[in-house]
This record gives sequence, structure tokens and C-alpha cells, in this order.
Amino acid sequence: MDVSQAVATRRSVRAFTADPVSRDTLRRILEQAQRAPSGGNTQPWHGVVLTGAPLSRLHEAVGAVLAHGREAQSPEYDIYPRDLAGPYEERRRGVGEALYGALAIPRENKAGRLMWFAQNFRGFGAPVLMLVHTPRYMGPPQWADIGMWLQTVMLLLREEGLDSCPQEAWAMYSRQIREVVSIPEDHIFFCGLAIGHRDPDAAVNAFPVPRAPLDEAVRWEGWD
Repeated sequence: MDVSQAVATRRSVRAFTADPVSRDTLRRILEQAQRAPSGGNTQPWHGVVLTGAPLSRLHEAVGAVLAHGREAQSPEYDIYPRDLAGPYEERRRGVGEALYGALAIPRENKAGRLMWFAQNFRGFGAPVLMLVHTPRYMGPPQWADIGMWLQTVMLLLREEGLDSCPQEAWAMYSRQIREVVSIPEDHIFFCGLAIGHRDPDAAVNAFPVPRAPLDEAVRWEGWD
């Protein structure tokens, strides 16, 4: 698989099979991903790769407090800007409605939507979850570096026939994560990355996710 194929076939997978993922494969991918760019070669990313019993303990810890709603949540940053508006908010809402449409869960079925949302915290059935964190003093440039590293990891996973789902939703339960997984107190928890094999028959892995036209995102100057 070349880079263009990996980019074209990567998507946030929300239904995984139970097939295991080789540690050797993941180590090879993560070693290659160390070549991701970062300002000043700071390499500000840190990860903890969970599977088996440790992953089950994390699922149980978060699952035990889901019913408490916002009361149990302790996000360390705003996942979306509080004043998100315009096309950015339209895209966010649009992909959410497309997801629930693929699952045939209408807007009025709030309980059904909440039950599905809870699947986030089982990694959508993925056998591996990588938790990503970075020192608290890192700024926006270093967070951008982490994004480039994650994209590199996700494309290398595709090259190996694997899939992933980057999950900022885990940030809502950083307190419960820290109770199960050792993350330095002077680090901020960023996100999870679910890793495994996509279920090819799951409708939630097949609905279209449109992208904005290029000319809406890029302006050209000085070209004939």
C-alpha cells in the first residue's frame, strides 16, 4: 500500500473485530513513526499501549461512572472551542448525524444515542488502545507535532492492514484513566487511539464522511 492508498482508506473506525494485534507489528509501526516531524526535534509525544487485562480494567473504571454524566467527567482541556460556529460546527454536527443515520438511531432516541456513545469507552471493540499524553507546559506548536505523529501512526497502521480511531472523548475521563494507568502528574492527557481490524460489515464503518472543497481551505497567490 502506498501513501496515497493509506490516506484514501484511513477513516475513524467505530466497529472492530476481536482479532488480536501483534505487539511486534505495533512496535515496528511506532518505531517508524518516530520519524514524524516536530519543531526543534522536540518529539513531545508519549504513549501507553494497552491490551488484555489492563485495557479491561480501564473499560470497567470508566464504565462504572458513565451513568453519573458530567458529574464524573474531568476533562483537562476543551475538546472543541466553546464558541465553535459556522462551517466548522456544521461539519461536526453533520458527521454526527451521518453516524447515527448509519446506525438507524434517530435524534429522538436519546437513550439509544447515549448507549452508542458509551461504546467510545470500550474503544468500539478494539483489542488495543494507546493513551497519548504530553508535558503540561507544551504549547500549541507541540500539540500540532503530536497530531503529525498520530497521523503518521495511523497511516502506517493502514499499511499493515490495520485500522484506528483517534478518540479525544477519553479526555473527559482523565481522572479515571489516571487511577488505572500511570501518567505523570506534570503531563496532560490528550487522547486515546483505538487500534485493531475494522469490521467490514458494520454500517458505521461505511457511511460517507465528506471533506470541504480544497478552495474553501486553501487560497492561491502568485500563480498564473
